[in-house]
Amino acid sequence: MRVEKLQQTFDVETVLVHFPLHPDTPAEGRSMAEFYASRNIDPEAAYQRMKGLMDAEGLPYGRRTHTYNSRLAQELGKWADTQPGGAALHDALYKAYFVEARNIGDPELLVELAASVGLPADEARAVLAERRFKDAIDADWAKSAQYGVTGVPTFVAGGYGVVGAQPYEVLEQLVERGGAPRRG
Repeated sequence: MRVEKLQQTFDVETVLVHFPLHPDTPAEGRSMAEFYASRNIDPEAAYQRMKGLMDAEGLPYGRRTHTYNSRLAQELGKWADTQPGGAALHDALYKAYFVEARNIGDPELLVELAASVGLPADEARAVLAERRFKDAIDADWAKSAQYGVTGVPTFVAGGYGVVGAQPYEVLEQLVERGGAPRRG
C-alpha cells in the first residue's frame, strides 16, 4: 500500500531485489518454535508485532507453525515479472506463506500458485525444474549484499536506504532524499 502511494506521488520505478533470508532453511521447512528459540524471541510477542504491522497496512496475516525456504519462490517470482500479469504472483505467494502458512518451497505448490494467477503451469514447472532464473536470483542476492541489506523489507533510493516496515512518511523522505521528482 505504501509503495503504491509512493508510485502515485513520485516518479519512481519499483524494482524487487530478492534477499537470502534464512537460505539454510531445509526444503521441508523449520518449525517456528525452533526458529524463535534459537534467537531467544518470544513467539507471541513476535506474532503480535507483525500482526499489528500488517493490520496497519490492511494486509491479512495468519499464524505460521513453520518457516520455509523461499529460494524457488524467488526464482519463480523473477520469471513471473517477465510475464504479462505476472506481478500477481507476488500477492499469491504472500497469501500462501503469510496467511495460509503453506510451504512456498514446494515446487508443486508454486506451479499451482502460478496457474492461479493465469500464468502457464507447464512453463512455471519448466522454469523451476531447469532453474532458469537461478543466476538472476544469485545476482539479486549479490546486489543485496552490496547494498548491505540485513532484513526485509529494505527500501533503497538514490544510494540511501531504510530497513523494516516503515511509516509512509519515512519512505517519502527516503525517495525525496534519493532525488525522486514529485508527479505533477
